[in-house]
Amino acid sequence: MQFDPLKRRDFITLLSGAAAWPLAARAQQPAMPVVGMLNPQSPGSIPYFVDAFHRGLAETSYVEGQNVAIEYRWADDRYDRFPELAADLVGRRVTVIATVANAAALAAKAATSAIPIVFGVGEDPVKLGLVASLARPGGNATGINFFAGEVVAKRLGVLRELLPAASRIAVLANPANVSATSTTLAAVERAAPALGMQIQVYNASTIREIDAAFAALVREQPAALFVAPDPFFQTRRVQLALLATRHVLPAAFSLREYTEAGGLVSYGTSLTDVYRQVGVYTGRVLNGAKPADLPVLQSTKFELIINLSAAKVLGLDIPAGVLALADEVIE
Repeated sequence: MQFDPLKRRDFITLLSGAAAWPLAARAQQPAMPVVGMLNPQSPGSIPYFVDAFHRGLAETSYVEGQNVAIEYRWADDRYDRFPELAADLVGRRVTVIATVANAAALAAKAATSAIPIVFGVGEDPVKLGLVASLARPGGNATGINFFAGEVVAKRLGVLRELLPAASRIAVLANPANVSATSTTLAAVERAAPALGMQIQVYNASTIREIDAAFAALVREQPAALFVAPDPFFQTRRVQLALLATRHVLPAAFSLREYTEAGGLVSYGTSLTDVYRQVGVYTGRVLNGAKPADLPVLQSTKFELIINLSAAKVLGLDIPAGVLALADEVIE
């Protein structure tokens, strides 16, 4: 049987086209979107929060490495690095910037008015200048307010319930976290007099300064310790819980992660849920939603966690009324 040269040429052309088609199709596929995640802490220090962010993305059908890439930037607890890190993400032309921290959100907002920003912040984002209004943000940023300052009075009230006779309360704050710390201290100063408490502030921005602050606390012997919400303190939660227990100092914290590390009591927003919500909103932006049209969410999930093992070491009997209000009791 003879093979017609013309048909042979057509056959080869068909094969060549079939081989080239997948390459051309791949070349025409849109580039994978890139999320720039701006983090206050160090790599590996908050895996549960990063996991929650991933869960939020997954709720909008985005999975890292499959249909979205994530560029992580870590400030290593140095808040002065946020402008540099935000500028780097802008220079890389990421599709959206996501972050959970007042200072990081402000740095991102200052770095770009074009790239969408999804934030988690602990105070009113209108007051911070991130959005025009909660219902209609109006610019390139939106996110969630987790009310770090607003729950201060409640957390102080928990200390009052646990220690009815306490009058002198130490407050540990991070002066490097200017925005969040000033809000917390203002709220503490407003709430303390009504609870019959006198406040003494101790500052710490490094591990060594935490140790120095506790050395001063041992000398001055306040009745209890109130630890201000702060990303650096979150990474040092084990150190803070151990020092408070070692020096028999009842301490109140903002997040459940502190009580899980051995702290006495925590009351505040579920920051894990905040990261999840930021992930969900990031996915919605990737799907085409505009931050200007996405209303700012407000946290509704607050947790009171009590560690009975820590109470036993401190020699405290937790009132039945407080135990009844607890969302979780760690034995």
